[in-house]
Amino acid sequence: MTGSHEDEELARTAVTALTEQLALTSKPGLPDPSHPDHHTLRWSAKALAPGLAAIAAAARRTGEPTPALRAELGAIARGTEHSVCLAGGGHRGALWTLGLLVAAAAMTPADVLPTAKRLAALPDRGAPRRPSRGSTMSAKYGAQGARGEARAGFPHIRRALPLLTESPASRRNALLTIMSTLRDTELLYTAGPHGLHHVQARAADILSTGGTDTLAGARALSALNTDLHERGWTPRGSATLLTGALFVASLRRETPVAAGSRAAGAPPYPRSSGRPRRQTHIAAGSRAAGAARVGAAAPGQRR
Repeated sequence: MTGSHEDEELARTAVTALTEQLALTSKPGLPDPSHPDHHTLRWSAKALAPGLAAIAAAARRTGEPTPALRAELGAIARGTEHSVCLAGGGHRGALWTLGLLVAAAAMTPADVLPTAKRLAALPDRGAPRRPSRGSTMSAKYGAQGARGEARAGFPHIRRALPLLTESPASRRNALLTIMSTLRDTELLYTAGPHGLHHVQARAADILSTGGTDTLAGARALSALNTDLHERGWTPRGSATLLTGALFVASLRRETPVAAGSRAAGAPPYPRSSGRPRRQTHIAAGSRAAGAARVGAAAPGQRR
């Protein structure tokens, strides 16, 4: 493929990851196909594609993370955000995460997360100075937010990747694994710190039952979903990181991961559609969740 075709394919893969996340059901406190805004969210997700393709092209042309590239990507992202708003809005967090990952994939397909980390560490000097809701929550509660998550190399995406297969249950378990430790700034905004801890604990409890593909886990997931919707609590940061994990997983199905990347803690995406090593990985997620409940601070999502 030519560079332009490769850039368009990266953008399509990223948008597909977002639409697959939107289609997943049920997600506690999050929109799924039964939500009245689902069609609008899917439509506006498609509006990301031209901007993400432009991000990939700029990154491919530059070849490495530089301050000039970071400034160019920021300008492209702000234009893309305007287009998405015209198409119905939403997806600001997804644009940040997918933009970094698409740019990194265009430069170093075998080392997406380390390259995204380097890119996120560079300042965007053209960014608006007004605080976002996520940055306000980060400052108020000490959560690292989306920028902190990216600058740390997306640890929650790394944690989710080994769980993912093609099955919906594996994707729900990956989402719960993220929710169990992420200091989600959207949850901090809608639920406060006590609500955040409540959601983290409930997510960890579901994983400890064996995950959402057990009867007990499925019932607990349904109860948590009802609880969060009734309270108006929404873990959007966790959903965004699941989208990022689905994108990286798609790339790994197509491109072998370098041994160095695997050693750095980014295991390859399982090709099987079954549930490989489910109990091992769910237990690991539950242990991580337990650490969060005794005070371990994991990076959260900034919007």
